[in-house]
Amino acid sequence: MKNESLFNYKTLSREELTFFSENGYLIIKAILKPEGLAQMQKECMEAWGKEKETFDPNKSWLQNALLINIHHQAATVKEYYFNGPLVEMASEIIGPNIKGATSQLTFKMKGNTKSFGWHQDNGYGELEPYNALTTLTALDDTDRGNGCLWLIPGSHKNGQIRVEQNEAQKKSGAEIIVEADDSLAVPMEMKAGDVLIFNCWMLHKSDGNISDSRDRRILFLRYADADAIEVYNEGKPRLGRLVKGKTKFKEVEEFEANL
Repeated sequence: MKNESLFNYKTLSREELTFFSENGYLIIKAILKPEGLAQMQKECMEAWGKEKETFDPNKSWLQNALLINIHHQAATVKEYYFNGPLVEMASEIIGPNIKGATSQLTFKMKGNTKSFGWHQDNGYGELEPYNALTTLTALDDTDRGNGCLWLIPGSHKNGQIRVEQNEAQKKSGAEIIVEADDSLAVPMEMKAGDVLIFNCWMLHKSDGNISDSRDRRILFLRYADADAIEVYNEGKPRLGRLVKGKTKFKEVEEFEANL
């Protein structure tokens, strides 16, 4: 059921779908209404407040800047993830059967000058079919001054880049960094409430947050085909909430069904 008091719903135009096919990304303006943005900011920071006691600045960027399964702690995020406008947009790009594959809150707080190099999201838990989408909803204005994302338009057409890792690296969540031409990069500057959608093969990176006054908080939601499997997990289905259509996997059909 649509929640039009919090979110702006839309159908992607033919021009937007063509642009996505060619460039691998889209920015949709003001997908969150002011009330939706305010509620999401409040709930996310309340969740972060409960978790930050374990924050250790000596850990890696991946470890200290992510709040996994944020939809378990934030009701507005759960509504947005399961029933919001991204579900329909994902189905227009991926197909009729969709599951939510990841939800996390990503922080790059003011003064966190650590960059995150070029990578593909499908490098972290490779899914097949290769049409999964990353969506980044801005909870703050994000620009070059506070560590916005950069991507290389069209780089998704080159497919999966293989990076060899040993078992220790895989288990530690070590960064999977690839080489790319910085001169081709485009900054993804957004206002709070906008969303960036991009293909799982898109090459992207982020610089450090050099601002001394502005945080950069992003809601990371990933959507995949409902029957997507994990390539490096013996072809087992990626568990995720079925948000649209159907699946051949009973474990996916039942996953978080009562949440």
